[in-house]
Amino acid sequence: MLVFENTLWIVVLAVLLDAVIGDPDWLWSKLPHPVTLIGKAISCMDNAFNKAAYSRRVRKINGVLTLVLLVGTAALSGAILQLLLEYVPLGELLIALIGMVLIAQKSLYQHVARVRDALKNSGLQEARRQVSMIVGRNPEYLDEAGVSRAAIESCSENFSDGVVAPIFWFAALGLPGLFIYKAVNTADSMIGHKNATYEDFGWASARFDDLINLPASRLSGLLIVLAAYISRCSYKAALATIHKEAHTHRSPNAGWPEAAMAGALGIALAGPRQYDGYRVEDPFMNATGRETANADDIDSALKLMAISCVVLAVFLTAAALL
Repeated sequence: MLVFENTLWIVVLAVLLDAVIGDPDWLWSKLPHPVTLIGKAISCMDNAFNKAAYSRRVRKINGVLTLVLLVGTAALSGAILQLLLEYVPLGELLIALIGMVLIAQKSLYQHVARVRDALKNSGLQEARRQVSMIVGRNPEYLDEAGVSRAAIESCSENFSDGVVAPIFWFAALGLPGLFIYKAVNTADSMIGHKNATYEDFGWASARFDDLINLPASRLSGLLIVLAAYISRCSYKAALATIHKEAHTHRSPNAGWPEAAMAGALGIALAGPRQYDGYRVEDPFMNATGRETANADDIDSALKLMAISCVVLAVFLTAAALL
């Protein structure tokens, strides 16, 4: 089947289209974004199956069933769509465009760049507002260094789960793999929280998200190391920080790209963080690095991310040529 034979070339095209076009606001002002539709489906299941009156055991079982339903629906819809598009003129281009929508290279770059630009041109208050769009912590507690570190951490973590992971599963399993990944990742962001409301209902989604992000998180960390080498940053420190400290992060996956970025830039990332209503006392990664960060460090992180995206595209192209 033509589509399956050319999957890697389709992924390469999707990556290039996303780098150039990204997520056009004009389109999503007229149409609902696929992730928005996934989110609405998850909200419906949350409202139906995660009632406070249910016991913890029932909510946990319902959470497992919700995950099974999400994964099954995503896999089936992806498989049907991919098979149908095989028989449509320019079907491969359409599949690449769908992939483009669900990969976040340009969108991530733009969101993080807005924090950098706000720090440089508009002041701390606007930078806090911009960083609140991409992190969950309370921005009112953040000074310039805190805003900068938060933006760099978001850049690192979202490079893994917003760029590398969807590309990985798209390349491995086509549209079914891409749809499954986005459904599970969206579920984790909505219901995978360790609080009274979601500790049981979101347990299955959070654990499965950890599992399917495992290969991409390792790959993203190594890509950042390669980018550091290419850009003459501290690639040895990036690799050493991964080896020594990636496991100290509360997430089994986010520590890899964040540790790589911390080592490459010579700054301390993670550490204590204040969210609405609670404080997280995590250790710093690359604790001997600078805790003072600024807009220039955000710019350096963006350059490393961009180079990492190019390296990934080169690897995909080479694999497609084999």
